Amino acid sequence: MMFNCFFKTRKSMRVGAAILGLVALTACDAPITPAAGGGGDDDTVSKNAMKVALLVPYGSSTPGDEGLARSLENAARLALSDLGRKDIQLKVYRTAGNAGTAAAVANRAAADGAQVIVGPLRSGAANAAAVAVRDDNLNVLSFSNNASIAGGNLFILGNTFDNIATRLMKYAGAKGRNRVVVVSSDTPVGQIAQGAVQKAASGSSASVVATSNFTFSQEGIVASIPQIVSTAKSSGANAVLLTDDSTGALPLLAQLLPEQGLNPAETKYLGLTRWDVPRDTLNLPGLQGGWFALPDPNLNAKFVGRYQARYGQAPHPLAALAYDGIAAVGALKAKKLNISTRSLTQSSGFAGVNGVFRFRANGTNQRALAIAQVTNSQVQIIDPAPKSFGGFGF
Repeated sequence: MMFNCFFKTRKSMRVGAAILGLVALTACDAPITPAAGGGGDDDTVSKNAMKVALLVPYGSSTPGDEGLARSLENAARLALSDLGRKDIQLKVYRTAGNAGTAAAVANRAAADGAQVIVGPLRSGAANAAAVAVRDDNLNVLSFSNNASIAGGNLFILGNTFDNIATRLMKYAGAKGRNRVVVVSSDTPVGQIAQGAVQKAASGSSASVVATSNFTFSQEGIVASIPQIVSTAKSSGANAVLLTDDSTGALPLLAQLLPEQGLNPAETKYLGLTRWDVPRDTLNLPGLQGGWFALPDPNLNAKFVGRYQARYGQAPHPLAALAYDGIAAVGALKAKKLNISTRSLTQSSGFAGVNGVFRFRANGTNQRALAIAQVTNSQVQIIDPAPKSFGGFGF
């Protein structure tokens, strides 16, 4: 099950967040390559090193948070090692997974002389930390993907619904799948996802011709199937976009919609979430031939391999965000730039473990994503992720 740093679980169903990574791009859009070799650990840093505070949920009562915190810290230290820099000092602060503690340790980090904060994880803690250090002119690079908290001194590293929807709708429109019906739950998550798709449609050649919502329960999903099929057919839709993930309504929708007459061979199924997590999801009938967006799988595999070689186990899916935050700091440091809003929002952006991305002035981000098709229950990349900004999909 993918960890969701955006919303709390409701009836054990979560919306997964796609994840990407970074090291900065130069003004001509060429990525800075991390230097080989070690270094960067606290006991080897130079006297005038940049101080970076890493806020992670050690001490949290939420199951799995301790391991996640360790994975985030490991990835951050791997980034320092890959960068080979001895002029960055990393200090870890325990947030216990709650907003009050996050604000307190953010203040402590500011008092300790931190020049930037990387983390914390969830939106409540991230917002609290950013508010706490706003008057200290400290920027916070949070692991959250909640666009509603972004802005001011708070930037989010997590992949957003807006970013995924924009990539998917532009591609669908360009390929003639330009009449889309959006299927989402009646939850806050579902409505935010639906809004993201409608917003993305306005900047693409595709349009949302109808929406269809369902009550967030097994009975509600099953009862909604005839109406969804009817809406898709009566609206003349040639694509249906499902906003739920594999831990939510996706399995039932992908099974029942084709059985009730919404033929994937005629109406293209699109996904706002990762259909390859878990891998069994790829076997669902409605997803065959369907499209979804994901980070460059080759880049991700390289990161996972390096992490496993160093720590003896696979990283948590969110670990790449910690690597990215540290690598961004290192890249700006290499260019002798401070961690200002202007530096963070440079138009050329950053390149990292899962592809290029850039922060926007409003604190959200744009990330490079590939388009995948499910072919015989396997992931087939049909449109690679852009290598720089200005490529298709941006």
